[in-house]
Amino acid sequence: MTSADIFIKFLLASGTILTMFSVAGLLTWVERKQSAVMQDRIGANRASIFGFKAFGLFHAIADVLKMLSKEEFIPQGANKFLFNLAPYLSVVFALVGFAAIPIGNQLIIGDRVIELQAANINIALIFIFASMSMGVYGVVLAGFSSNNNYAFLGGMRGAAQMIAFEVTMGAAIMGVIMVFNTIDLQALVRGQGAYLLGGWIPKWGVIVQPFAFLLFLTAAMAGTKRTPFDLPEGESEIIGYFVEYSGMKFGMFFLADLIETVLVAALMTTLFLGGWQVLYLHPDGFHFPWGTFVAVPHLAVVGLGVLSFFMKLAFFIWVLMAVRWTLPRFRYDQVMRLGWKILLPASLINIAVTAIVITIAQSF
Repeated sequence: MTSADIFIKFLLASGTILTMFSVAGLLTWVERKQSAVMQDRIGANRASIFGFKAFGLFHAIADVLKMLSKEEFIPQGANKFLFNLAPYLSVVFALVGFAAIPIGNQLIIGDRVIELQAANINIALIFIFASMSMGVYGVVLAGFSSNNNYAFLGGMRGAAQMIAFEVTMGAAIMGVIMVFNTIDLQALVRGQGAYLLGGWIPKWGVIVQPFAFLLFLTAAMAGTKRTPFDLPEGESEIIGYFVEYSGMKFGMFFLADLIETVLVAALMTTLFLGGWQVLYLHPDGFHFPWGTFVAVPHLAVVGLGVLSFFMKLAFFIWVLMAVRWTLPRFRYDQVMRLGWKILLPASLINIAVTAIVITIAQSF
């Protein structure tokens, strides 16, 4: 790999992570406005600069300034090193996974081929799940290092919940892996560029694995620790694992949940909705099933793919936000029962059924 290739990868990784980080920050505004629309309210509209309110967008800036100006409090008897480390672990491991998400197809400039995937590795799916699973350390250490028994119990609840539903997430996507025979996310997205029923129906993950999609969607919502699965941090009723945190460290835990929301939305886009694929768009242009062909320049094809990815990403974020403001919080025993006794067995059944169908299909 040349120095130019390394520089391009660095720019791509930095751009991807900064973009997704910005999207997560924007969700603080989206959450307020979407909940306001659902509840027939106006939503955040007070913060302004020279009388210009920008539909409440300045509230996100006000939140950051407020958290930066607040006192950083460390409780007596806390492990200061682990207490300060925990929020960074939660944010960093949530962000690292974006490096392996393909946001577009190959970009060809002259004789140089650029994969629009910062970490172009053939085990991208394993890499993302490994980074997501490491986030549990931030939750556990935050509760353990605070020298607060209630925070410790919140950390244990968070760890148990994340483990339970990440197992289901891993099992749910096995059907998709079996259908497309790869854990390379870029290859998996390209595999979803095929069509069924004479070229009319795209071979997207949600079409060939609809049950796995529902399982993954439910487990992903629980993995983000947000309502109705916010038992680790439901401070309106119970004490959460970051109860002792203040200022920007509290904001980092809040932001980590939003980053995880964006990450699981990106994963659902990649695994089940074709990623950057656009219906009937091929590298040379649109091939419609009724026989019409429309030529499209290469840069436009790549641009449409990136736009398609972010539109699908926005759709899944909207779904996750809508669920968050619709369903009430579950009891903890209900959450654990759902994860271990319902979703996990259902995902194992899906794997068995998928294996049987693939075996029968290959015999003909």
